[in-house]
Amino acid sequence: MTSARVRTGTVVGAVLLSLLSAPAHAAPREAPGAEAGALPEADLAGLRGVLRAALRQGAPGAMARVDDRGTVLKTAVGVANRKSGRAIGNADRFRIGSVTKTFTAVVLLQLVDEKKLKLDASVNRYLPGLLPDNRITVRHVLSHRSGLYDYTNDMFASTVPGFEAVRKKVFTPRQLVNRSLRRPRTNTPGAVYSYSNTNFVVAGMLVEKLTGHSVRTEYQNRIIKPLTLRDTFYVHPGTKIPGRHAHGYLTPDRAGAALVDATNQTVSWAQSAGALISSTRDLNTFLSALLRGELTSAAQLKQMRRWVPAGGVQSYGLGLRRRDLSCGVSVYGHTGAVQGFYTYAFASKDGKRSLAALANTSNNGTVLNTMLRTLDSAFCGKSTKALRGAATVERHEDMAPGITLD
Repeated sequence: MTSARVRTGTVVGAVLLSLLSAPAHAAPREAPGAEAGALPEADLAGLRGVLRAALRQGAPGAMARVDDRGTVLKTAVGVANRKSGRAIGNADRFRIGSVTKTFTAVVLLQLVDEKKLKLDASVNRYLPGLLPDNRITVRHVLSHRSGLYDYTNDMFASTVPGFEAVRKKVFTPRQLVNRSLRRPRTNTPGAVYSYSNTNFVVAGMLVEKLTGHSVRTEYQNRIIKPLTLRDTFYVHPGTKIPGRHAHGYLTPDRAGAALVDATNQTVSWAQSAGALISSTRDLNTFLSALLRGELTSAAQLKQMRRWVPAGGVQSYGLGLRRRDLSCGVSVYGHTGAVQGFYTYAFASKDGKRSLAALANTSNNGTVLNTMLRTLDSAFCGKSTKALRGAATVERHEDMAPGITLD
């Protein structure tokens, strides 16, 4: 186990893009006290306790980093590699799963700022004939209200066999969308939130159509380079995590079966919905810059935060989650799961305090919900109250969210 408190300089993000006007929207009320200045001091001992609990529940390793206006808190327990026994640490890179969705949404909102895209236009306006309903808009896709079925429900209904069947495969985005379209839609466009990876595969297709470049190039030029993210990569269809990294371990469905090292894979089944690699430092840098308004105009950041109910104490905007914590604070970011990795990445409303936490396992709902408590330690401090009931969390986020965990 390691922990540290250090001082660091402020990270300067990208230049603000031009402002665009945006319509008002009625949304769930945000919890008060979300500004970093109103937050109690982060509880490093509490963070360590959460990570230790995740290890007892089956995670080989876990780590967390808090950035708070120049102060950095870091802690880590367990191992990055079960074979070598190397300790996990915050310098390790890992697969961030659905946190990728926030990166993808940022790129599309930058394109809105550049007047190349309209949020309330039909997806079929830009990708003619892709979807069976012209009523499905870009906004519906980014807020998970398109009604498009999540193909991963079928792909990963059986956890390990499903993974091994796609570990080395390379899909085209259209192939993934076509898998979704074989199944009935879950609701009419704009009706309700229903999480689906299909939405952000479509979002990636929009990025590539409107820019003429790969999503890798757009992530690189629009986010990674401006923010100097040294540990963030989109390697698809490559299978390896470059440099020092944590291995990810998939828990089989059968109780007591050996963990499966799922580190190397194409993640082609997710692509712009979940294939990025990053680190706790880079995730905190990214979210802080986003919420400080350094990646989009103020108008588009406001659009990202037009909330719709998403179950329990969370709401969803455009590629961005809001969670309301036990102490009455609201935080903003995304959760992510990809085979072998659970990620929580959230920041305060003003971006001045951010948390990134990782457990290198998946298909373990107990660990997933335990890691949720890192948010309370980071943003509520020692005043954290016991969570009231079980928080609503997708089973695996990236993987078969429609399957209910026992």
